[in-house]
Amino acid sequence: METVMTPKERIYATLRGQPVDRRAVTPIFMAWSASFIGHTYRDYYLDGDVLVESQLAVTHAFGLDQASAISDPWREASAYGMEFDYPPDGVGKPRGMLIQTPDDVARLAPFEIEKAERPRQRIESVRKMAQAVGATHSVLGWVEGPIAEYADLRGVENTFMDLIDKPEMYVQAAGILIDNAIRFARAQIDAGADMIGMGDAVASLINPAMYEQYVLPFEKKLIDAIHEAGATVKLHICGNIANNIALMARTGADIIDVDWMVSLAAAREAVGPDITLAGNFDPSAVLLQGTPEDVAQAARNCIASAGAKFILQPGCEVPPGTPEANLRAFCPCEGCLIADELRRRSW
Repeated sequence: METVMTPKERIYATLRGQPVDRRAVTPIFMAWSASFIGHTYRDYYLDGDVLVESQLAVTHAFGLDQASAISDPWREASAYGMEFDYPPDGVGKPRGMLIQTPDDVARLAPFEIEKAERPRQRIESVRKMAQAVGATHSVLGWVEGPIAEYADLRGVENTFMDLIDKPEMYVQAAGILIDNAIRFARAQIDAGADMIGMGDAVASLINPAMYEQYVLPFEKKLIDAIHEAGATVKLHICGNIANNIALMARTGADIIDVDWMVSLAAAREAVGPDITLAGNFDPSAVLLQGTPEDVAQAARNCIASAGAKFILQPGCEVPPGTPEANLRAFCPCEGCLIADELRRRSW
């Protein structure tokens, strides 16, 4: 009889390139999971208990392999002093940028970021999820990457101008941001996260030369520190990462998320056989707007093209309004339309 693995065993066997009983499945749930239990997205990211309840609900309902603390991009930014308006069903809206002049970089002095209100809430959510399911499931903490966090505090357009006109301003700030992110990541690991996700979406918008000079060294420093603290890392850069994915492999990330517009076959060729890829069918055109059969076929195509070290998920977050039947088409719960492909060992 075939041994059934726990979700955590399944994920880490995948990372080691060992046989698994089925493919691991780890969709990014945020607003959808809040709605699933009758709450708004604002409830989800501002109330740590709602986040935990939402994550545990979808993890159990859809047979997922990981519970996640991902919520919104503003936790660290709030710790630095930025203020926001929070609409019920959308992400927070900044009232103004924190970094407006080079002198403002001094406001980013190293501090115990894990003791700020919203970061501390994420740590507690990680702790509660780890207590509830950490023995059997992976628990994913989350931090913002260097250029994403700088852009959160400075604005995306200003960030690009800084990289051209005054890169020393960015470099000074990024060093502080990464030191604080290391403390935040370690606190989540201490609370029970076995894996930390790093979101660095703005990095998809810069060219390889800029990524190699200004982003890769800071991402690698953070990833190295997470590894030293005993956890694994997934690097999540939304958007078209085709030009930078080979450089992303040099960060030391254990998992690289691949968004829908990048070919998984090309991604595998770029990073080689040793890194685990996660992705990557279109969360909007396929998962939200398609039929269950469309979703199942897209998932089959991903499995066929990604190689052995692969975790199945949409290219990015499950959109609000996604039909539950479409989730059940690829999630390993009862009625999954790709059950055979999830369990096939021919790879």
